[in-house]
Amino acid sequence: MLFIRSFMILILCYMTIRINLCFSSNPYSLRTLSVDGHFSFDEVHHAAEDFGNMFQLLPLAVLYPKSVSDIATTIRHIWKMGPNSELTVAARGHSHSLQGQAQAHQGVVINMESLQGPEMHVYTGNYPYVDASGGELWIDILRECLKYGLAPKSWTDYLHLTVGGTLSNAGVSGQAFRHGPQISNVHHMEVVTGKGEVLNCSEKQNSDLFHSVLGGLGQFGIITRARISLEPAPDMVRWIRVLYSDFTTFAADQEHLIGAETMFDYIEGFVIINRTGLLNNWRSSFNPQDPVQASQFHSDGRTLYCLELAKYFNRDTADALNEEVGNSLSQLRYITSTLFQTEVPYIEFLDRVHVSEVKLRAKGLWEVPHPWLNLLIPKSKINDFADEVFGNILTDTSNGPILIYPVNKSKWDNRTSAVIPEEDIFYLVAFLTSAVPSSTGTDGLEHILTQNKRILEFCEIARLGMKQYLPHYSTHEEWKAHFGPRWEVFSQRKSTYDPMAILAPGQRIFQKAISFS
Repeated sequence: MLFIRSFMILILCYMTIRINLCFSSNPYSLRTLSVDGHFSFDEVHHAAEDFGNMFQLLPLAVLYPKSVSDIATTIRHIWKMGPNSELTVAARGHSHSLQGQAQAHQGVVINMESLQGPEMHVYTGNYPYVDASGGELWIDILRECLKYGLAPKSWTDYLHLTVGGTLSNAGVSGQAFRHGPQISNVHHMEVVTGKGEVLNCSEKQNSDLFHSVLGGLGQFGIITRARISLEPAPDMVRWIRVLYSDFTTFAADQEHLIGAETMFDYIEGFVIINRTGLLNNWRSSFNPQDPVQASQFHSDGRTLYCLELAKYFNRDTADALNEEVGNSLSQLRYITSTLFQTEVPYIEFLDRVHVSEVKLRAKGLWEVPHPWLNLLIPKSKINDFADEVFGNILTDTSNGPILIYPVNKSKWDNRTSAVIPEEDIFYLVAFLTSAVPSSTGTDGLEHILTQNKRILEFCEIARLGMKQYLPHYSTHEEWKAHFGPRWEVFSQRKSTYDPMAILAPGQRIFQKAISFS
């Protein structure tokens, strides 16, 4: 009888353990978690959408965290489920990803904008910085910092993005030639790893995690807080545009400017193919240096290259500005009749893209497919690239702007996870196209994707040494080729900080519970 009783107790214990394991590996065990915020299991459709409007992957649940602890508790719970669970986790900021990178099919999407915690703090000492939540928008950081006469050094062109989102990629705009990308201007971060650990990291503390997460495409941890370097903010911006008809001259002038770092504070460029009345359109925001000559300039049927510059200044130093800008412009070889200038407040300049967003939203043209393609091209190959792409593949730029400008590799930290070309100077070329829904013409999604494919195929055949920025690949082999010799380090970091591949499944780099070899 004693043997039978002992045997029955063992059976009951085994059944209890099995039931507990089954329950904990059940996705709906998330309902039992104690969090300060809440989960939504019904209203999840919005989390299957993003700015790209090309991928829609429904999650099982959306977490609206009120604390970092909520995020850690959720990830730790899924981590403890082990390989029995297929649940993954994606951090969603302002949903500006292009290819479903912030989506998690039948997983958990974390709404980072609902994250609450310590308020944004601006430190105004000798080395000023701001501490901000990973779900904070850059536009709100700018507004808060300007109260203290300060601002972050490096930006993106669009400010309605979250801190965690841009730092997981790089964060690039026209200031990058001087200050590097946003990931080169971070002192410290708080990160939740794929094991649910909450870790502080910097160059001196958990430095490998710090560099892994910066530009790490969300693979190693979720950024819940960041300390960002600041500088004195100017009052005003002299905003300048000029045109070139020859690409080689245009590129040489851009390279000259990024080498002479004191001439301008912002340097970008864009390509204009077959646009009618271009300078007349500029008149709504800019003033021509020579109105008569400008009115006689024709852009129809031409491929032109616009150099866009900005010089920051304060109102009390405005008197010296004209001479300083004039001296800088005199060293350039643009078409003299195309010089346009204006002066705007600093915040208006930085938030300039939002003005276009408001107009497009009003016309119902914002929430359309955006098959963007962002490339990094080595300086030595940029003329070959321009000859083929702007001379043969593209026939117009009516589907959206094409940005093109050089940056200095020396301003990028090679310890981060960001992948860039080998040369000292490389160009960002961004095809920021919008597709007209249901169109089968040149403004339709299929045509633009085919065009993108032709550009990528040319880069590969011509062996340009191109790297994708905001990369998107479908296979494991393509990702390995993207990282090249850095793949081994990237893979090892994944096995250290997210060994079950719980985080950022939408990047399609790793699959959950695979071996990283």
